[in-house]
Amino acid sequence: GGARVDRTRSRSRESLGRSAQRGVRSRARVMWRLRCSDSGRDSASPMVRALSKDLFSLNNHVGRHTWEFDASAGTAAEKEAVERARATFAKYRHTQQHSADELLRMQYDAMREARGRLITVTPPPTSSYDAPSLDAREAVPRAVVDRAMRAGIDFYQGLQDTDGHWASDYGGPMFLVPGLVISLYVVGELETTLDEHAQFEMRRYLRNHQNEDGGFGLHIEGHSTMFGTVLSYVAMRLLGVDETGLDPTSGETHDCVVNARSWIVARGGAANVPSWGKFYLCVLGAYEWEGLNPIPPEAWLLPYTGNPLHPGRFWCHCRMVYLPMSYLYGKRATGQITPLVKKLRSELFLDSAPYETIDWDKTRNACAKEDLYYPHPWLQDALWWGLTKVEPLLLKTRIGKALRGWACRVAARHARYEDENTRYVDIGPVNKAMNMLVAWHEAKEAKDVSFESRLPKHLPRVHDYLWLAEDGMKMQGYNGSQLWDCAFAAQAVAATGLANEYAGCLRDAHRYVRDSQVRDDCPGNLKKWYRHISKGAWPFSTRDHGWPISDCSSEGLKAALALESLGEKVAGKPLPVERLRDCVNVILSYQNPGSGGWATYENTRSFRWVEIINPAETFGDIMIDYPYVECSSASLQALAMFAKRFPDDARAGDIKRASSKGRAFLKSIQRTDGSWYGSWAVCFTYGTWFGVKGLVATGSTYETCPALRKAVAFLLSKQMPDGGWGESYLSCQNKKYVQLTEDKRTGAGAPVDHIVNTAWALLALVAAGQAERDPAPLHAAARALMRRQRENGDFPQQTIMGVFNNNCMITYANYRNIFPIWALGEYANAVHGPGVTPRVEDAAAAAQPAAKPAPGKPPKAPAAAAGDAEAATPLQALRASGSSAALSSAGESSGGESPYSSDGGGSASGRKPRKSSSQKQRTSSKKKGKGKGGK
Repeated sequence: GGARVDRTRSRSRESLGRSAQRGVRSRARVMWRLRCSDSGRDSASPMVRALSKDLFSLNNHVGRHTWEFDASAGTAAEKEAVERARATFAKYRHTQQHSADELLRMQYDAMREARGRLITVTPPPTSSYDAPSLDAREAVPRAVVDRAMRAGIDFYQGLQDTDGHWASDYGGPMFLVPGLVISLYVVGELETTLDEHAQFEMRRYLRNHQNEDGGFGLHIEGHSTMFGTVLSYVAMRLLGVDETGLDPTSGETHDCVVNARSWIVARGGAANVPSWGKFYLCVLGAYEWEGLNPIPPEAWLLPYTGNPLHPGRFWCHCRMVYLPMSYLYGKRATGQITPLVKKLRSELFLDSAPYETIDWDKTRNACAKEDLYYPHPWLQDALWWGLTKVEPLLLKTRIGKALRGWACRVAARHARYEDENTRYVDIGPVNKAMNMLVAWHEAKEAKDVSFESRLPKHLPRVHDYLWLAEDGMKMQGYNGSQLWDCAFAAQAVAATGLANEYAGCLRDAHRYVRDSQVRDDCPGNLKKWYRHISKGAWPFSTRDHGWPISDCSSEGLKAALALESLGEKVAGKPLPVERLRDCVNVILSYQNPGSGGWATYENTRSFRWVEIINPAETFGDIMIDYPYVECSSASLQALAMFAKRFPDDARAGDIKRASSKGRAFLKSIQRTDGSWYGSWAVCFTYGTWFGVKGLVATGSTYETCPALRKAVAFLLSKQMPDGGWGESYLSCQNKKYVQLTEDKRTGAGAPVDHIVNTAWALLALVAAGQAERDPAPLHAAARALMRRQRENGDFPQQTIMGVFNNNCMITYANYRNIFPIWALGEYANAVHGPGVTPRVEDAAAAAQPAAKPAPGKPPKAPAAAAGDAEAATPLQALRASGSSAALSSAGESSGGESPYSSDGGGSASGRKPRKSSSQKQRTSSKKKGKGKGGK
């Protein structure tokens, strides 16, 4: 292992030396493409091809997405457009920390014509719904809403991959890239897994998300923390940046490393990093194991029955992180102490207290105040103190050593089971990196020459987690949100009443839903491996990932039923009813018999008081799988839809009983102000949307249900004067509603509305029957959404909207498109009733040349004539600008060679480009001698 690390480091230094000689010129001219549903075995990259030989899949990699560097791709103008997006992000990174997925949009925009996904309807002019002469209390005309929805779907269907899902950014947490880099460095595979282009983009990402004070947050929009800063500093150094900030590829010197170290030292050094940071440093060799609170693997040997503290009872994400941690702690697994690690030992700690003089036992509970979200209760500190005294004594005995060896073998078996059952994707990015370390250490210790290392199977799956945007390359919080977004998107398009015009899009989405359903339970004795049944469930991302989740299963079932209702001609072949019943069986099994609510991946297996031993100072509510309003509501909605579709099904009685208990649970967790706390997105608007939908699904009406009336009153009380809603991520941390403002971290400045919060609130109010009582708030909300729509039908990326464990935010980049479309659809149906207006396309636009943009600015389409709801907007200008108006980064279209593959990377599908339903209608109309808009 050591020799291999030395050879890798030597190759790394040679490579970095050559890169530095190329100088600044090399930094800009790089092009990437996204490959979807692809194994990578035909990649242009020798590295990717070598890694991919160990990949295996249940369904030909459907939904998998990876980014690949292509040195030959792109014209000078196209490369300049990419660089302009990057430069714009860097310029405004301290005020707009969230990337807008511009590189993805450029790639798919370039394929619109070949794929039959052109934008042929543009948003209505503001004058058609928001002019001073119009009464804001009146409904937005149906034709105007339909035009906005068509523009939105025209744009969004162009981002759909040929396998049916919508790829997108699912980043946000700042500790994921460093954890991966540390793990790859320790196992000696950094250079063989991440080429110089990927490493350069990771360095770009870290620089872009450094705060002005020199520190790094827990997430991209958060205040600086010791956890984020220490790990980001270490990652930059391992990725080749020297102590002065010299980038090894560009040759430029940045102040990122110097400022980060200053931030760390000013707050007492890395001794004050939280426990997860301490663990990563221990594995790296830049911290001593004596300074880490115990993570005894012997916990896995304790009896499960009657033991509320058995790790098999923990929330699966917690369990799957502390599982490899316990093995690595038990083995004191540490990588080679390289010269760079020795430097880090010096750089991360105070000059006045050198590494060799630190009393590590006194640092175990040290934690910077910036990180301390969940302080340890005194009982937990007493427990760790006792274990630190007992453990060394036990390990000196023969029995203690035998128990430690047995416990580590058990932990390793569970890690192997997780690896194999997820095709080496693993449940999430933290345990992915740590399971790689377990695989490395097992191979390192193996004495049997026939022992087969699992590490080669791990490495190609690293790329499943990496995402590239204009801010650089990040590690996502999962291997994507493919199924989750696809299920929501399908329901959103179906809700607009425009399904017949977007049949191709819906058929593709339906196919992805069908292909991603989990078809079998995990192998073996599920109780032995602490697993829940999964046959018939849906995962969050891909079938290869495979972990079933209650709300993902429910949204998958809802999407399948919604698509089936549209008919096979529009939405394609429906799922067999037996597969729908399998999902119902899983959903029913998830309900907790005590509370009546639904948790996430499994039933709640222990008690709330177990949170007392939560050792992670930065996260809350991690120890058990709590029941949530989102999971409970989604499950209730799905069961209600199934019962309506199959009223005589054998499980009808079980569904009725489950709905009654679930309804009572929703009421029991409603807050006194009428809201529900959202645990998986920001925050009370999200939770209350689910709460309302769950009550309505179980029979509530505004007239008969006080809980529903309170929820409506809460939402109306938060509506802003402009008609929208805007909620800060601080709502999640503080567990009270915080208005989004211009300064997202402090709450200072003017209030700001957010399209996603507005859409959730509008969806909830429509579901609660607001249109029958007083539709004026709905009209105002619809106008707020339409004001935000861009000229090409896209919606802007605003602040971050996802969250987990109360305190860490995460990106859902597709929400900006899905929920405004969905909300406008429900609004139109509630206010105007069923039926849509004829499609009116921008027929004159194609004949008009695009105006050449000024240098550094995207082409701008001419404004429509005032009061003309159907005025045309030049399509050529839209094609030229792509979707980059938000960042002023697209540049003019150069024509000629595209920088991206024309097949969307979907080589597994092999399908030819095809026309959309609306384009087929135009072709048919032309043959009949009708105009473009003929019906």
